[in-house]
Amino acid sequence: MNSRKEMPEMNEPAGNTDKQGTNSLFHAFLLCVAALIWGSAFVAQSVGSRHVGPFTFLAARNWIALVVLVPVLAIREHAGPHGERLPASRRRSAAKAAGGIICGTALFLGSSTQQAGIAYTTTAKAGFITTLYVIIVPILAMIVGKMPDRKIWSCVLLGVIGLYLLCMKPGEGGLNRGDMILLACSFLFSIQIMAVDYFIQFVDGVQLAVMQTAVTAVLGTVSMILFEHPAAADLKEALPSILYAGLLSSAIGFTLQIIAQTRLEPTVASLIMCLESVFSALSGWILLGETLNIRELAGCALMFGAIVWSQIPSHEKKMCT
Repeated sequence: MNSRKEMPEMNEPAGNTDKQGTNSLFHAFLLCVAALIWGSAFVAQSVGSRHVGPFTFLAARNWIALVVLVPVLAIREHAGPHGERLPASRRRSAAKAAGGIICGTALFLGSSTQQAGIAYTTTAKAGFITTLYVIIVPILAMIVGKMPDRKIWSCVLLGVIGLYLLCMKPGEGGLNRGDMILLACSFLFSIQIMAVDYFIQFVDGVQLAVMQTAVTAVLGTVSMILFEHPAAADLKEALPSILYAGLLSSAIGFTLQIIAQTRLEPTVASLIMCLESVFSALSGWILLGETLNIRELAGCALMFGAIVWSQIPSHEKKMCT
């Protein structure tokens, strides 16, 4: 089989390739890097929230991300990786605007409801409920006619068990107000993942990342003006955290997510993205001296096992190739 045909150029929409082979190791690696960035950025987000409100932080980090992404897009618009200009029709495509609005709005709403829900529940419980998109995404995929492989359902189940062991403490049962808000957050993040999966067929990955970031920044700014009144001194105190989250989490992390989803089914992508919780716990363990007990380490191991298993071709697929 021609391997060049299987591996698309990174600037080509996924509609030109076949996603049926869900185990593209390179793109899975990209998404693992994104999850590592998001997990390690949790500390920066927590520190920043001490000085500014959630809408202010969300708006500022996305404007910082745009400062990085717009020049990158300008270079790619001028000349592709082989010195050829990208087709003008793609730049003017209505799908780019629609994709940016839908993905950006879902990301903004998901991030906002997450911040609101955390105020009423524990951080660990919030992490578990948020990552329940790993279950919601395959259900949404089935609704739109994308039936996940049977093995992937087993990986999802293993991943949920791992997340439960990692995030949930004994006796933390029942749902409170914050938990219900976080369930809505999980659904909104699922919409964002499915929207990226759809629009990446028609739009260059970096274009979609810029549009998504711009929409999130605008919505965050409007909400900041309406509901928050940030002071210059507070912004100065939060600036290191904003820069970290903007440059790494927003500019690099979400761009890697979009590029990775050109070759990953949404169910597999959502499973890998759950590693954010694992990397967050491991970062706290390594960098902050926070302890992980046997239960939590077992949860991390199960999560990593689920990811590795999802990337191993099934017997049927091996026979087909």
